[in-house]
Amino acid sequence: MIKNGLNSSLARSLKLSAFSLLIASQVSMISTPSIALEGGKQPLTIERMNASPSLAGTSPRGLKLSPDGLRVTYLAGRKDNQNFYDLWQMDVKTGESSLLLNADKLASNELSDEEKARRERQRIYGEGIMEYFWADDSKALLIPASGNLYYYSLADNSVTQLPIGEGFATDARLSPKGHFVSFVRDQNLYVLDLASKQLKALTKDGGGAIKNGMAEFVAQEEMDRMTGYWWAPDESAIAFTRIDESGVDLVTRNEIYADGIKLTEQRYPAAGQANVDIALGVISLKDNAINWVTLSEDKNKDIYLPRVDWLPDSKHLSFQWQSRDQQKLDLQLVALGELNKPKTLIKERSDAWLNINNDLHFLKQQSAFVWASERDGFKHLYLYDLNGKLKQQLTKGDWAVDDLEYIDEAAAWVYFTGRKDTPLEKQLYRVPLTGGKIERVSSELGMHSPVFADNQSVYLDYFNSLSQPPRVSLHGDKGQLLAWVEKNEVKAGHPLYEYAGLWQLPEFKELKAEDGQVLQTRLFKPVPFDASKKYPVVVRVYGGPHAQLVTNSWSEQDYFTQYLVQQGYVVFQLDNRGSAHRGTRFEQVIYRHLGQAEVNDQKTGVDYLRTLPFVDADNVAIYGHSYGGYMALMSLFKAPDYFKAAISGAPVTDWRLYDTYYTERYLAHPATNEQGYEASSVFPYVKNYQSGLLMYHGMADDNVLFENSTRVYKALQDEGKLFQMIDYPGSKHSMRGEKARNHLYRTLADFLDRQLKGK
Repeated sequence: MIKNGLNSSLARSLKLSAFSLLIASQVSMISTPSIALEGGKQPLTIERMNASPSLAGTSPRGLKLSPDGLRVTYLAGRKDNQNFYDLWQMDVKTGESSLLLNADKLASNELSDEEKARRERQRIYGEGIMEYFWADDSKALLIPASGNLYYYSLADNSVTQLPIGEGFATDARLSPKGHFVSFVRDQNLYVLDLASKQLKALTKDGGGAIKNGMAEFVAQEEMDRMTGYWWAPDESAIAFTRIDESGVDLVTRNEIYADGIKLTEQRYPAAGQANVDIALGVISLKDNAINWVTLSEDKNKDIYLPRVDWLPDSKHLSFQWQSRDQQKLDLQLVALGELNKPKTLIKERSDAWLNINNDLHFLKQQSAFVWASERDGFKHLYLYDLNGKLKQQLTKGDWAVDDLEYIDEAAAWVYFTGRKDTPLEKQLYRVPLTGGKIERVSSELGMHSPVFADNQSVYLDYFNSLSQPPRVSLHGDKGQLLAWVEKNEVKAGHPLYEYAGLWQLPEFKELKAEDGQVLQTRLFKPVPFDASKKYPVVVRVYGGPHAQLVTNSWSEQDYFTQYLVQQGYVVFQLDNRGSAHRGTRFEQVIYRHLGQAEVNDQKTGVDYLRTLPFVDADNVAIYGHSYGGYMALMSLFKAPDYFKAAISGAPVTDWRLYDTYYTERYLAHPATNEQGYEASSVFPYVKNYQSGLLMYHGMADDNVLFENSTRVYKALQDEGKLFQMIDYPGSKHSMRGEKARNHLYRTLADFLDRQLKGK
């Protein structure tokens, strides 16, 4: 959380916006949003979808409040290159925005392979300034760029490259009080004293299979843990992980580029195979002494360490221990003087799996902490004392909390985002720290992602909806608007404006799954729409856990949807069972057998489409990427009478090829569920394939390996089945790059026209 000193008198002096006066009770269940976009009626082209400036307009990322509360800072892409970011600021008192630091002042070097992989795990794409950190006194910023570290002084607008030695620095950050800079280089952890400029290597045995202060592959890709070290609040020590990858299979992977093949060795923990051995140590900055934490009483090393957190006193450290089958999760507490004596505060158990989160928060003014759990079927917040005794369940009901956002201990409020009003939106709420009535803080219909200050209930609201590209505003404790950071209105001059008059909003509808659970759907009609005609349908799908497509939100993924409806297609989306924000019963239907309930639910969606008089039921295609690519294959192979064609992008095709943490969470260990793995693979159903398949894959994908697709190619060829494939040299899983995306979407559009329109 970012410290902020915005005083309450300033907050009171700013006028309350009419926006913040919208009545929260107007929302119960979304139908079609009432606000349509206005503007020109220029048809959208595929080339414009991916060109600069971004259709979404100015869409800041990396939002922060300076510790003194005088500035809002953020990263914004350039008009001529939306993927090149500079650092901008807004003066809170005047509301004026200006360029704070031009990224051209920083050296631009080739990223290391480690940093490229880390950014792929983070889904970060771009150039220039990608991250930054405020100094505690608000007078300076730390900016990592291309493996170098820069110290930017606001007083004289100077940029100084820090003396960190030779090599590429990753995972750099300022210490909590701003006296040190820490980073990882060559698999060891370093600290630079900013006053003396003395550089120290805190670990020295990193190299080869040993990595210090670094997150292993599954931690980055699956646990949302991008780091392997944590500063004590008083800067006296650093907790860090030491991972030994020697037991993990070393896979030689071919990354195929246009001008050659790069052989890359990667420690990839495939399902059923060995994970890293992980240890948790604490380094004292006073003498560099390292002491090790006892992670498991039974000495079982085949575990996960998804989270590590310091307590405010800097004398105690917590960590979350998770069994390999992910059915057990323990919150452990250790004192620095007794690292070999962990104390269990909470035990979570499940017959399926336990989802991890980032919602643990230790209080400063009382010996207690807030914890999130799905034990009653939905994710909710609980207050415990430091002995692990439950004091209060803070939220409850048949709806899910998204994230714990902020705790105002002085006013005794807990702020969180969640789906209390509808699963289709994310709203900001607050509840008394002692328990009680929940109040809704945000007002507008859509998706709210707040960034709070550290010391008071002031927050930046990153908001978007189907009719509003992302915008940013500053708010007070009750949601009152204090200032606009980026209003991003779609009006004349906005990049979207000339296309906005043809922008279509969907119709939402609820269907019933075979077990009676509610399925959320949305349908985009063609433009122009003629109710007397019949239109082909594209079902856009993801279908996997921890994702949701049917929402009232702005998404760049919907640009292709808008293109398709302007080409005369109906576009339909359904969040099948197994997807997010609907509780454990809805999600855990898929346990031990993937691709069954999900496909059945997509068939339910097509059954509904067949009842609509304007739908051409003989011309329905399904399209998805990643898990959506898997769903496209399974749907076409298992339900060929429902889908005439399918587009499968970068699919997992045999779950034995995917990583341990993700795969075993849903399918268990292959040794205990061989039948489930076989039934969840696409290969038993290849024989059912008739026609109408296009597959594509990045040929340097290090997440869903290219082998997933080549195996299907071979199986279809062996069966004598005709299909189409297009693969992209040098592309990773996210398929980045304007030229590659233009070619991809042109290919998809051409395929759909030929399959569904007979062109």
